[in-house]
Amino acid sequence: MNPIVLIGVIVTLATGVPVMLQLRKNHPRGLIILFFAEMWERFSYYGMRGILIFYLTQHLLFDDKTASAQYGSYTSLVYLLPLAGGIIADRWLGTRKAVAFGALLLVAGHLTMAVEGHPAQQTLQYAGQSFPVAAEGRMESRQVRLMVAGKPYEFGPAADGGMAIKGLPVSASLPADLPKGSFTMTSKVDPFGKAAFYLAVSLIIMGVGFLKPNISTIVGQLYPQGDPRRDSGFTLYYYGINLGAFWASVLCGLVGESIGWWAGFGLAGVGMSAGFVVFMLGRKYLEGHGEPPAPAVLREKVVGPVNREWTIYALGLLGVIPVYFLVQVNTIVGWGLGICTVLSIAYIGYFMVAKCTRVERERMGLAMVLIFGAVVFFTLFEQAGTSLNLFAARNVDLMGVSAAQTQSFNAGFILIFAPIFAAMWAWLAARGRDPDPTMKFGLGLVQVGLGFLVVVWAQGMADEHFRMPLFMLGLLYLLHTTGELFLSPVGLSEITKLSVASIVSFMMAVWFLSSSIAQFVGGKIAGLMGTETVGGQVLDPHGALMTSLDGFNKLGWAGVGCGVVFIAASFFIKHWANGANEAAGHIQPEAIAIPADRAS
Repeated sequence: MNPIVLIGVIVTLATGVPVMLQLRKNHPRGLIILFFAEMWERFSYYGMRGILIFYLTQHLLFDDKTASAQYGSYTSLVYLLPLAGGIIADRWLGTRKAVAFGALLLVAGHLTMAVEGHPAQQTLQYAGQSFPVAAEGRMESRQVRLMVAGKPYEFGPAADGGMAIKGLPVSASLPADLPKGSFTMTSKVDPFGKAAFYLAVSLIIMGVGFLKPNISTIVGQLYPQGDPRRDSGFTLYYYGINLGAFWASVLCGLVGESIGWWAGFGLAGVGMSAGFVVFMLGRKYLEGHGEPPAPAVLREKVVGPVNREWTIYALGLLGVIPVYFLVQVNTIVGWGLGICTVLSIAYIGYFMVAKCTRVERERMGLAMVLIFGAVVFFTLFEQAGTSLNLFAARNVDLMGVSAAQTQSFNAGFILIFAPIFAAMWAWLAARGRDPDPTMKFGLGLVQVGLGFLVVVWAQGMADEHFRMPLFMLGLLYLLHTTGELFLSPVGLSEITKLSVASIVSFMMAVWFLSSSIAQFVGGKIAGLMGTETVGGQVLDPHGALMTSLDGFNKLGWAGVGCGVVFIAASFFIKHWANGANEAAGHIQPEAIAIPADRAS
């Protein structure tokens, strides 16, 4: 049995049984429905995320820089569109209808991802001659050969940075050593498969926009104000999110590598379909929560016989068209994020100066410091789907685990350590020793930086094939997870407590905007750590290792440096909270210790 599967079964049984007992005994039945619906939705998202960078670099044959930028465009829009989806649900649709419509779009998108088309074909051009590149397999098991006179030949790096073809006879029409610059590589991509990919991710982006901001809102609505079960309910709900994320990485990665891209993406689509079915069959248990704020308004005719509800659905489908073109142009996505960021900061600055008291101004200032820290943290943390995933496939001795399955490490560690952190925060809070938010952010940043640095410091452990031990990658993800548990659970809670009531929704939008920025910038950084590939296979494994370690070293020290600055700053600005974090007879929400970025 695959070792990750075996470990996953043990962890799931050990942690899942008590969770299900709590769900059944102490919480509304609606929470059970949302638990499984969101578990399957996250299964679909993380299943696709685990193999996406390999699909881009191996099936579509994008170079590392282009693939990472494309990944960044997709994930940044995934975090940006929910801003509009939340507004639409609040004003017209209600959260239940918005979730159902978003789920349908997600089902369509994930199943469309299973439409591969023909793999891209790469050709080596030399002295007017063409030599096709033949590739078999996916991810780390991929085998690439250069076809010369109808026979396959392995290749590797030449001393001057060119290509050395192994075992090529002297009589061949191609020299065995190709100097750098003497040849070019051209690629031909199947236009149908490429179009299907962009349509799929556009449907997913739009679907997440409707679903992401609204499903967790329904969880909160299941509990009356002041219900002591509320925090526990969210904890159990987030367990389902991480359980889905864990098994998605394990199973979609395994199926995608062993059977085909269509199977990996298709399995993610099946997961989303299961989530939709669970949500629709169990909606009666939601006890009327999540309904439209004004049903009569929603039924009003807008265009001929078409009412407002169906007009919203039609506009949502039409919105896929601009997203389809936007997601392909990384530069425009970047400009859009930049403009949104500048305008948001300008408005917050104006509001703080013109509308706030001293206490409000200091609290808002602290909120902005934390948002900046979140951008830095998640820029580093989200290397998981790009540079770290490629590093696992190219420069890690996986010991029977697939590269995509290493994406399960973070979610698996969350399942194990979240209860421990919840108990730790509760213990510290009861004794008045709970660190202030800025200190927690600083410690989280230090840990995410150290995660990269431990791999850099252990580079001497690489084997003769330039592969690092798997346990070092596991240690990296462990430090990233503990860093996440220090920082992420605090974020949303602090924004709600520190923001002035009149603009708290806007500040929440800025928090999600920070995640979008981190995804975009993270994609750009991952592209800088790219290396030359032929047919999706690294030409020089040693060069790839050194490039990755150099990038990890810079990221690591950036994280540690920012963390130290936050820790030092905490001694000077912790009073800016002005009592916002003082307990009122109960443990603060961040004691739940579940990552807020997974909240929807």
